Amino acid sequence: MALILNIDTATETAQVSFAKDGIVLQALHNTAQKDHAAFLQTAIQQLTKTAVITLTAIDAVAVTAGPGSYTGLRVGMSSAKGLCYALNKPLIAINTLEVLAVDAIQQSNDVATLFCPMIDARRMEVFTALYNQDLTTALAPCAMVLDENSFAQQLKQHKIVFFGSGAFKWQAVCKHPNALFAVVSNPTSAMAYLSDSYFKKQSFADLAYSEPFYLKEFQDKA
Repeated sequence: MALILNIDTATETAQVSFAKDGIVLQALHNTAQKDHAAFLQTAIQQLTKTAVITLTAIDAVAVTAGPGSYTGLRVGMSSAKGLCYALNKPLIAINTLEVLAVDAIQQSNDVATLFCPMIDARRMEVFTALYNQDLTTALAPCAMVLDENSFAQQLKQHKIVFFGSGAFKWQAVCKHPNALFAVVSNPTSAMAYLSDSYFKKQSFADLAYSEPFYLKEFQDKA
């Protein structure tokens, strides 16, 4: 019976939610990426009031650790760690790509399909990975520059569902018949499911040494 505060500021849309046993109780979202830092603390305070839940009542804090926006990841991680220190609660660090993948998997009934989340990383680069139906890793998370030969070997053997903010530019390049494209619509529910799964396994991050999972070095270029 875990009550978890979920924080996701890794991508274009930020979300904060209370979830119990993997079910979202209350959630707030922000679509202005540059305002995630201002949104986060206010949203948490608002959630405690609307859900009538005090922060001392939660069992853990979960945060998307990356990959994603450099600034967004720092905002989410620092806030989550600060709450864990203050409340003496465990930290759950979740890969952003897994959140997207769970959302897509929950919408699919095809067990033979691979699932490929893509987070836009400027130009033709994406943060991506490949997962099976049971969320086992078929391709480890990586930064990839897309071209017409990307995923060529995997597409010969599998149908692959591509989704996420980076999938749109890939869809313009990839014409393989085994390439399918989907829109993930409920990452809040997916994160709640994952954080509850992590809690049940007692899979907690080291609070002192946890850092964002950037996947690549920061480059301050347009």
